[in-house]
Amino acid sequence: MRPRLDLLPLAFLLPSILLIGLVILWPLITGFDYSLHAGTMLKQGRFLGAGNYTTLLGNEDFWHALRFSVIFAITNVAGCYLLGLGIALLMNADIPGRPFFRVAFLLPWIIPSIVSVVSWRWMIADAHAPVNLLLKLVGINPIYFLSSDIWAQVVVFAVKIWRSFPFMMLSLLAGLQGIDKTLYEATAIDGATRWQAFIYVTMPQLKNVSIVLCILMTIWTINDFETPFLITGGGPSYATENLILMAFRYVFQRNNVGIGSAVSFVTFLILTALAIALLRLQRDRG
Repeated sequence: MRPRLDLLPLAFLLPSILLIGLVILWPLITGFDYSLHAGTMLKQGRFLGAGNYTTLLGNEDFWHALRFSVIFAITNVAGCYLLGLGIALLMNADIPGRPFFRVAFLLPWIIPSIVSVVSWRWMIADAHAPVNLLLKLVGINPIYFLSSDIWAQVVVFAVKIWRSFPFMMLSLLAGLQGIDKTLYEATAIDGATRWQAFIYVTMPQLKNVSIVLCILMTIWTINDFETPFLITGGGPSYATENLILMAFRYVFQRNNVGIGSAVSFVTFLILTALAIALLRLQRDRG
């Protein structure tokens, strides 16, 4: 007898499939189509094929934005992981005032992005900003953070880490609380030190959640628009311009939708390849 095809599960999945196609697949296909044309905000323009991508690969601004995006992502992921893991270990221990500190460390993540980023910009805006006034009290000359390439990048990195580490801390804390306590008891019986227990018990148990967190944080960092835009606007001299900000500049400031779409699609390919590689790494070492 032939097995009867049950269409009921497909019927239940159909609305979700249609929604995914409408929200994700259709904009993706449309964006790729725009990247193949010499388009503006008003019309698509003539078909160029891979012309926009060829132009992009020969554009020094693109390579600078790509390099900054990579450094931005590596710095943020490393900073957030180290800071988040350190605080998560403290919050997992029995210390006085632990509930208060848990809430306090979540504040940078809870505060709306535009409020926190604009507040940081206000604190470093000029020589009379609060940070420079504090530096003056200890005998240090004012630092013009937004006029120096290096200092502008440092500020963007610091603000992003400050805004992002609470999510890393909270997730790692959940992972720490899920570790079986008998593993630590067994290592203590074997005479292992706290450092050895951390290396051979804590970190292996956090491996899977750490890989997922690093993937998410990398994607969020490369796709971060508001932090560099609200603090520096990509300046000075495009020193803090990432790929997303470059796409915005080409589409909305230069009215070149073709190049802007090409930048966005290249960013999408980079993130997809990175996510696949990290997930495969997780599977192979699982």
